Amino acid sequence: MRVFTNLLFKVTLSSMVLTAPAMTSLSHNDYPNGKLLMKKETATSFYSAAVIRNYIDHPVLEVRAMNAPASVLAPAVAAAPAGAAVAAPVAATAPLPVAKTPAALPVAAATLRAPEPMPVSRTLERTSAKAAELRMVINQASYIYASMDLNEQGLDPKAFEYAWRGYHNLVKKGLIHKRAVLSICDFSQSSRAKRMYVIDVLHRKLLYRTYVAHGQNSGDEYATSFSNDPDSYKSSLGFYVTMRTYVGHNGLSLKLNGVDPGYNDMALKRQIVLHGSSYVSAKYMKDYGELGTSLGCPALPSAVSGEIIHVVKGGSCLFIYHPTPQYLDNSSVINS
Repeated sequence: MRVFTNLLFKVTLSSMVLTAPAMTSLSHNDYPNGKLLMKKETATSFYSAAVIRNYIDHPVLEVRAMNAPASVLAPAVAAAPAGAAVAAPVAATAPLPVAKTPAALPVAAATLRAPEPMPVSRTLERTSAKAAELRMVINQASYIYASMDLNEQGLDPKAFEYAWRGYHNLVKKGLIHKRAVLSICDFSQSSRAKRMYVIDVLHRKLLYRTYVAHGQNSGDEYATSFSNDPDSYKSSLGFYVTMRTYVGHNGLSLKLNGVDPGYNDMALKRQIVLHGSSYVSAKYMKDYGELGTSLGCPALPSAVSGEIIHVVKGGSCLFIYHPTPQYLDNSSVINS
């Protein structure tokens, strides 16, 4: 009796499990060709052969997601009992859209490449060539400085070296149209010294050496502070290219174009010009104890300003020097 009761319980439990799928609302998209394996209204025996075939022996495979080929499905279909209603192979249906992987991208997209880095050998060659050029320019500066006895004239050798480096780079860029003349204001010197040098680099001659004033907010006897800001009333360091002349309230004057970005490229807006003034002379120093200062312009003695302006106008190079590391290390003209 106990054995019969256990057998009846197992058969009842199995019937409940087998009939569970028939209680689910199925859609025509769940199986191929819109054919449902079981309809809700069909009265099928709990443990009939149809239920067993459909839910036990039928190979329900999730092949849509991986889009399996028919060759994979064939063994499963062949394994179904003879005469059983087997669902059509899933491979016969249209595959669901599959997200493109990098391998599925068009060939044209795959051929796009990032720019190839410059070969190390070529980079080293350029670095070596630049270093060799710099050594050549420094050697030229040293030779010219010594051959002209500029040390005897009070010009700082570093002032001339940096001036020559910047002059060389500006000539290469085609910014200097009057190459025979190079002018240097050596603001490492006291304003009491004749610290303006006009050099004929073609014939290696010092054409002029005279006084030059700095901006009134750059310092008193020595210039120690510099600015590119408008209304700062300070001198601006760096390289200038001389432009055209005009006559203003300081007489004959020469426009200067600052070509050192960040250091003097506001010169035209600030109206920084080369001009003569009565407060730049030995007499003025004798009367007032020191040289006068400007609003930022490199002012010259009135007695020689006209001559110097005519010599340097029209595209020559003017360099205002001071041993300020921040400028010397970052000037794009010196270090280009």
